[in-house]
Amino acid sequence: FPGWGSQSSKVQIHHNTWLHFPGHNLRWILTFTLLFVHVCEIAEGIVSDTQMKSRHLHLFLPAIMGFVAATVSIVYYHNIETSNFPKLLLALFLYWIMAFVTKTVKLVRYCQDGVPFSQLRFCITGIMVILYGLLMAVEINVIRVRRYVFFMNPQKVKPPEDLQDLGVRFLQPFVNLLSKATYWWMNTLIISAHKKPVDLKAIGKLPIAMRALTNYVCLKEAYEEQKKKVEDQPNRSPSIWLAMYSAFGRPILLSSTFRYLADLLGFAGPLCISGIVQGFQNTTNNTNTTEKDPSNSYLSSEEFLRNVYVLAVLLFLALILQRTFLQASYYVTTETGINLRGAL
Repeated sequence: FPGWGSQSSKVQIHHNTWLHFPGHNLRWILTFTLLFVHVCEIAEGIVSDTQMKSRHLHLFLPAIMGFVAATVSIVYYHNIETSNFPKLLLALFLYWIMAFVTKTVKLVRYCQDGVPFSQLRFCITGIMVILYGLLMAVEINVIRVRRYVFFMNPQKVKPPEDLQDLGVRFLQPFVNLLSKATYWWMNTLIISAHKKPVDLKAIGKLPIAMRALTNYVCLKEAYEEQKKKVEDQPNRSPSIWLAMYSAFGRPILLSSTFRYLADLLGFAGPLCISGIVQGFQNTTNNTNTTEKDPSNSYLSSEEFLRNVYVLAVLLFLALILQRTFLQASYYVTTETGINLRGAL
């Protein structure tokens, strides 16, 4: 956090959300996945602990500390990113290395002890090794691209033209992934609209990427490519449909992917509720009066998903994620439709 107020860029801008380090979205996705795996690890430890007469804090307390550390890491990264002070990412890089090494040692020890792959604790540890390794790779890529360590000439970063324009207040393309998903950056506009009516000046100008001229040029170039492809084929004419797909196909596919993921998560509700009902029906079979050896208290995925509290948490997370994907699909579809109509 010492670099939170430091601004290494000499360009004066009116927003602090302009800078994205390489692999920005991938880092957020990996961190969210890591947080979810930590939640599973905490739940697995608590469920294992409830099967014993005495308390064994080592089953879930380290996982809680890991969850806190992962949360602090993403807050730390956000502050370093907005202050454009990449040298402080070295501390985060060292943390990923230590976490990767310790989880690898733990996984090797499980293999030496003969813990089968079907046990949930073994799977969680293996997934964490992969996640920490990928986060290390993201940090190495930032060093390689930004050239801020072991390089004499670091990369000079210029903020987007939109954020140098005081009239542009549409920040959706420039904020971090969490703010994009929750539209947190719009709070300022919503609060001001609550106090007084909003005029066009408060809304600001459109970003360059959403202006009609920009999208017209993009569509025209795609159409010209179609014309070049059919020059040698007199019986064919250029297709405006293929040109539109070439120019705007990527966001359309992204929107479709978000919608499919939301629809798939819709099945989580009935499945979790069914498991919860069956769990309450079989509560008498879940009591355990015998003391278990902590070293042998491994749960399988099936046993883990029989716990009604675990299913309730999974249902809650699935519903939140479903609405997030659904809203993202609506947003991308609406934005692409505006751009396409402007281009036409």
